[in-house]
Amino acid sequence: MLLHEPLRTILLDIEGTTTPVAFVHDTLFPYARSHVKDFLEQHRASADVRADLTSLQQEHLADVGAALNPPTLECDSPPSQLESTIAYIEWLMDRDRKSTALKSLQGKIWEEGYHSGALLAPVFDDAPNAFRRWREQQRNIAIFSSGSVLAQQLLFSHTTAGDLTPYISAYFDTTTGAKTDAISYQKIAATLGRPTRDIVFISDVTAELDAASTTGLQVLLCERIGNRPQPPSPHSRIGDFTDIFP
Repeated sequence: MLLHEPLRTILLDIEGTTTPVAFVHDTLFPYARSHVKDFLEQHRASADVRADLTSLQQEHLADVGAALNPPTLECDSPPSQLESTIAYIEWLMDRDRKSTALKSLQGKIWEEGYHSGALLAPVFDDAPNAFRRWREQQRNIAIFSSGSVLAQQLLFSHTTAGDLTPYISAYFDTTTGAKTDAISYQKIAATLGRPTRDIVFISDVTAELDAASTTGLQVLLCERIGNRPQPPSPHSRIGDFTDIFP
């Protein structure tokens, strides 16, 4: 593993990097699916939820235009509109769509789950110690995930190791851009006020690292137990955070 100093910011993915993939796919996603109907029945009149639903309608139109055959959105009565909206949300979930509106809704549903105690996020054992170590070294920690900023903050404030948000200085989601788009990393560097060479991005997805490295970020591929196999790449590989700025 070869990293070039100065490296003042550590940009982290969540799924498969700080948190097991299984928690996201086996706990968070099913929780959102099973609670979406009750959530919308209770909150669809609120302004922020209405904004998410309006964005979903626009996304649905784009899917229809692209001949992707999404479920039909009904508009003739509130009950049928609700059921068809849920069907479209589930269709997006089935495709793991990185939809900003979907991720926003999921974050709001998870918020209720975290606050009720139904959800508690596991983190890898080495993560809390690394967070403390890096901050003691006066390095900044930032998060870039396809989950909404709200979802990220909820996860790190409700972990099996306690509240880790005091160690994190910034959060980025799909409102910044796609994680496979190089421009997203340029925007992150600009927001952080750092040259790209002063940032290392750690993720379990090669395509994301490819995009980040083209902008000058240093990158590391995180290979945890349970992560999806990745294609061959020139990126340095790590199994945990132990040797990163020890």
